Amino acid sequence: MSEVKIAAQLRTEFGKGAARRIRRSDQVPAVIYGHGADPKHVSVPGHELLLALRTANVLISLDIDGKAELVIPKAVQRDPLRGFIEHVDLLSVKRGEKVTVEIPVATEGELAPGGNLLEHVLNTLPVEAEATHIPEGVTVSVEGLEAGASILAKDIALPKGTTLAVDEDAVVIQVVAAQAEAAEETEEEAAEDEAAPAAEEDAAEEA
Repeated sequence: MSEVKIAAQLRTEFGKGAARRIRRSDQVPAVIYGHGADPKHVSVPGHELLLALRTANVLISLDIDGKAELVIPKAVQRDPLRGFIEHVDLLSVKRGEKVTVEIPVATEGELAPGGNLLEHVLNTLPVEAEATHIPEGVTVSVEGLEAGASILAKDIALPKGTTLAVDEDAVVIQVVAAQAEAAEETEEEAAEDEAAPAAEEDAAEEA
C-alpha cells in the first residue's frame, strides 16, 4: 500500500467553537493516538483527507512541523446530512508494526440458478497485518454456490503476511434459499396473527 502524504498543523484551540472555525477554513479536526503517548491534536486539509479516505485503512504520512508521522484512520465522524468529515481519529503506526484492522469483503461470480440470495454475514473481515502493507480488501468467488452453502473466514485466501483476527470458523458469506426465507416470514406472520386474539382475550379478562 502506498503512502498518502498530507501536511497537518498542531492545534492549540479546542471545543465546539474552535472546531467550527477549523472547518470553515476547509480543515478537519483530528486526534492522533497510539504507542502510549498523549493524544496529539491536529488539523488536516479537508479535501486531501476526503480523497485519502476513499481507500480503506489508507496509510497516511502526516507532515507535522517538518516531522513525518505515519497514521491510519481509526474512526471517522461525518455530517449525517451533508456527508462531509467533521472529525477523525488517527492511529499512529510504525513500519514493521502489526495492527488489527477490518478490510472490505467483495464477491464475484454468479450463484447457481434458483433465485437464491447472497447474504453477507460479515461485510468486513478483521485481520492482522503489517501497518505499511494493509490489504485494501479481499474478493471471494461465489460462482455456482447453491442454497445452504457458506464461506467461512478460513476459506478466504489472504495476502502474504496477513492473518485472521477472527474465529476461523466464523461465517462470512452464506447462500439463503429465497423460498425458504419467504416461508419463514409467512410462518412468523401467522404466529403473530394467532397470538393477537389471545392477547386481546387476556386483556379483556384482566379488565
